[in-house]
Parts: sequence; C-alpha cells; structure tokens
Amino acid sequence: MEFTQGKRYRAGIVAASLLTLMLAGCSDSSSDKDDAASGQASSAEQPTAQEPTRQDQTTDEPTPGIGGGTRGGDGSTITLDALTASDIGEANLPGELGCQFSTAQASPLLVAKGNVDSSSAAQGVVKVSGYVERVSAPGGFDGMTGNPTFEGKGKTLRIEVTGEPSGGGESPARPATLTYDRADGAQRTLEGEWQCGP
Repeated sequence: MEFTQGKRYRAGIVAASLLTLMLAGCSDSSSDKDDAASGQASSAEQPTAQEPTRQDQTTDEPTPGIGGGTRGGDGSTITLDALTASDIGEANLPGELGCQFSTAQASPLLVAKGNVDSSSAAQGVVKVSGYVERVSAPGGFDGMTGNPTFEGKGKTLRIEVTGEPSGGGESPARPATLTYDRADGAQRTLEGEWQCGP
C-alpha cells in the first residue's frame, strides 16, 4: 500500500528530513534538553516555511515519537511513533486494500489492510514507544472505512471520522481522531486524517 504524491515530492521530503537532521546535529544539545525538560518544543521541531508540515510517505527514518496528552493510567505517557517502510514491510499485512492514520507531525501512525466483503479481520500495525505491535479490526477492509475499532494486546485504538474528505480522487483523506486506550486506563486522543484505498 502506498500513499505517495510522486517522486518529486518524495525527494523533497527526504531532502528536508536530511536538512533537519543535519541542523539538529549541529545544535547545542544542552538547550534541547532544557527545552524538553521545561515542556517547550525545540526549534528543530517547529516547521519552517520551506519544510513540509506533513510526511505523505513512509520512509525508513523514524520520526520522533508523538508523546504527551496522556490522561489516567499509571502516569506514564502513551508515545506513538511514525511507522517506517521497514516496519510495514516486515509486518506483511494481508489484504487487498488498506487504511492509514496520520497526523501533521507523523505519518503514518497506524496502517491496516483487509479484504473487501470479508468475514476476516483487517490486520494492522502501530508503533508504541519504539515497538511495532499488531492490531486487528472486524469486517476486513469494509469494516475499516467508517469508524473502526482496532484491538491488540493491552490496547484499543478507535478511529472516528470527524468531517468530509479534504481532497478529491479515489482515496481522499478525511479528518479524524485516533483514541488510544491502554489496559491500565490511560487514554490519548490525536487529531489527524484517516485515508483508505489502494
């Protein structure tokens, strides 16, 4: 499953990512630690006018985890990381069509595939604190196109579509939320886009 905008766009993303990594490597690490300790975002995390605000492709370079905003549970943060092309490939998800959830900061956070008109569950993956974990939702691909609920070991992820498609074409993205419920009662909700198709 590939949701890309073309080779030129992909090359631009890779170039911007490399530039960001080079700039981050040259920055004063003590100021990054101080910013992180005080809860403020570092300047390396803030998009500039020249950098895209969203990755519409999957790369092999991990995106820093999306943490914070966790409510309840044992007090530990639910951290979701962007899936890499290797993560998705190694999962070997079965199915004809797929869906993905992405935020402006990380793309994709959840990828799932399933067969149309299937009694088999759709299979997916999510990366939690650096570990790729499997999830599933009933109803195959058709069961994922609305507001699916994915379950995995110690977790439930609910997608809720919140608006109309933001673009045209065969597989337009729709605004949505992903709510991650952990077995200990912790919960985190992210706003982003849910996109399904080939």
